[in-house]
Amino acid sequence: MAPLSSWWKVTADIKDDARDGAHASRYGDMELVDQMLAGEQQPLSRLITLVDRDTPDTLQIMKEIYPHTGRGYCIGVTGPPGGGKSTLVDRLTAVARSKGLTVGIIAVDPSSPFTGGAVLGDRIRMQQHFLDSGVFIRSMATRGSRGGLPGATKRVIKLLDAFGKDLIMVETVGVGQTELDIMDAVDSVVVVLVPEAGDAIQTMKAGLIEIADIFVVNKADRGGAEQLIIELQSSLLLSSRRSEWETPVLATQAVNNIGIQEAYEQLERHRQVLEETGRLASRREEQRRREMLQTFEDRVREELIGLMRSNAHLVELEERVRKAEIDPYSAASQILSDGTVIRELLSQLEHEG
Repeated sequence: MAPLSSWWKVTADIKDDARDGAHASRYGDMELVDQMLAGEQQPLSRLITLVDRDTPDTLQIMKEIYPHTGRGYCIGVTGPPGGGKSTLVDRLTAVARSKGLTVGIIAVDPSSPFTGGAVLGDRIRMQQHFLDSGVFIRSMATRGSRGGLPGATKRVIKLLDAFGKDLIMVETVGVGQTELDIMDAVDSVVVVLVPEAGDAIQTMKAGLIEIADIFVVNKADRGGAEQLIIELQSSLLLSSRRSEWETPVLATQAVNNIGIQEAYEQLERHRQVLEETGRLASRREEQRRREMLQTFEDRVREELIGLMRSNAHLVELEERVRKAEIDPYSAASQILSDGTVIRELLSQLEHEG
């Protein structure tokens, strides 16, 4: 059972989140940014809620904090459900704190954002850090994302980075091969597996090999752990993926704090290799490029959907598609070739930019 003070802190955090809209209107989003950059934790929590909800001021918030990003190092922890990811993150956080580093944790919650049970579940599993001011833990709902990461994850990472966290850890839902999007959000990827995963790993192996910088076989005291380690090592040898970094396969028992120090050391070593080879810089460059394209795509899609509700020609075209009177491809071509529609779309984007 968590201490009463820990429960009070969780309850207070949730109540604060529920009041974020009122607080934002009272203080102003940009004032919240200034307060967050000054080291105040409460404004950070409110800003995370705002960018998670993708409010109208989200883009401006991100523009304001962007010059203050780039200092933190981000680690993604993913893998099938039930592998002990939360416990592993908890133990790695303890090692980082023993080295004097501050830590931000994003725990992706597969449940509805309106239910509190799973949110409390993530935080309670990391209860040793509740009262540690050097650790900030935030749960996020997937909001229907098929890739295991909510769309706002990258923005929240940047908020924690701008806030000054040395290490940022993202624990994903763990839905298998569709987790490839974690590569676009973090610097190092840890894939956590358990001996019981067996057949499931065979179906995910190609994706796992692609994204993993470090493999962790957790609950390694269980039968089949050694065989799984051998299989992973063999798969890595046969993989076409080649780089300066040789992906290690580690055995841990996170609940017993066994193998955690070695896992942390491998993460440090991976960061060193990325920095020395220039791959950290190039990886982040590619992430920024993709984020720019994704932001542009999301914005255009949002504005186009809004335009389709008010533009008579688009309303008619959509209805014809629904009734199969015209195919979706021809309809899209008509939209792109319609100068009036494009000009109206561009006008909306300029007006709201």
